[in-house]
Amino acid sequence: MQAFDILGDPVRRRILELLAAGEHASGAIVEVIQSEFGISQPAVSQHLKLLREAGFASVRVDGPRRLYAIDPAPLREVDAWLARFRGFWEHKLEALATEVARGKRARRRRPDAS
Repeated sequence: MQAFDILGDPVRRRILELLAAGEHASGAIVEVIQSEFGISQPAVSQHLKLLREAGFASVRVDGPRRLYAIDPAPLREVDAWLARFRGFWEHKLEALATEVARGKRARRRRPDAS
């Protein structure tokens, strides 16, 4: 499965967001995903399996728990692919940052109207 097939699914993206904060037990992942997406435990397990098989997540057994962690290698590959396109938006973001800074300076210079 291609990286963008994995990342194209909102459930899998949400799982990766959870894992970006650190290792999570499968039960904790299931709890969050069930509450946010209303899907069953087996469906969440299937998403976790796809993430593992595609290399986006790893799992380790800790007694009765399965602990999932993000594997950054595929995300680095996605980032490298996106690097070709960054030029299309980076200068616009830099221009926006400049305008925001100008607005902040202008507000600081304005005398208080109260």
